Amino acid sequence: MPQITLDQGTVHYRDTGEGEPVLLLHGYLMAGGLWEPVAERLAPDFRCVIPDLPLGAHRTPLNRGTDLSLPGIARLVAGLLEALDLRRVTLVGNDLGTAVAQIVAARHPERIGRLVLTSGECFGNCPAPWFRPLPPAARVPGLLTLAYQALRLRAARRLPFAYGLLTAGALPHDLIDDWMGAFFRDPGVRRDCAEVTRHLAPAALLDATGRLTAFDRPTLLAFAREDRHFPFSHGEQLAALIPGARLEPVPDSRTWVMLDQPALTAHLIREFIRTTPAGTAPAGATPA
Repeated sequence: MPQITLDQGTVHYRDTGEGEPVLLLHGYLMAGGLWEPVAERLAPDFRCVIPDLPLGAHRTPLNRGTDLSLPGIARLVAGLLEALDLRRVTLVGNDLGTAVAQIVAARHPERIGRLVLTSGECFGNCPAPWFRPLPPAARVPGLLTLAYQALRLRAARRLPFAYGLLTAGALPHDLIDDWMGAFFRDPGVRRDCAEVTRHLAPAALLDATGRLTAFDRPTLLAFAREDRHFPFSHGEQLAALIPGARLEPVPDSRTWVMLDQPALTAHLIREFIRTTPAGTAPAGATPA
């Protein structure tokens, strides 16, 4: 897997396909492999770059003292775009990656050509209700690590406060095994995860949401109707707030639209790119 050194440290990423660049962001205690079913479908036409964000399942700890608040992670993403010289990028987010994508679009839009937000943290829903005990737990040394020991057991992963409500289908245990391996293998990764978790709060996301009222790049919202963590109504609210945003419901899916509906998710992204020039707000567009 390629890697690149930024001011914050080393970031591993997947890079496949050729054409207009698409950057895909994953969620908390996950890694970029989650997006592969969609990237495989997009790669014949587009260059898909998928970083392993420092959200607890990354391979290499970042430098000590790195800002791992949501705005800090957004700065890392902006730095990655610059380091890879990616321009007019279609930025795609899911789960906590949706929150990061909103902040990148609001604060670092220079290299963004289009924005695609799928089901994830929006408005004050950061973190989602089942995960709100995590930030205070992360302030107690070792408690987060103790809590995540249970995720080594496949039976525990189906619980609502684990991965259980993120998919309508079977859990991708091979991926989760890999994520847990990365978390427990390196104390620096656990340190990064605790730092991220301590900073999970809605303030920065609400600030970004307010700024998106002036966002002038094409925006697609692909939200799952059956999501148990991130309600479809948040997609409707974003569609009313972001100028020209288009809302597309994803049926028979929960948060992980890339696993529950990979073909549809790839189709929505592909057609959005093909029909909407990068960096221009769609003329006369109205929210769905």
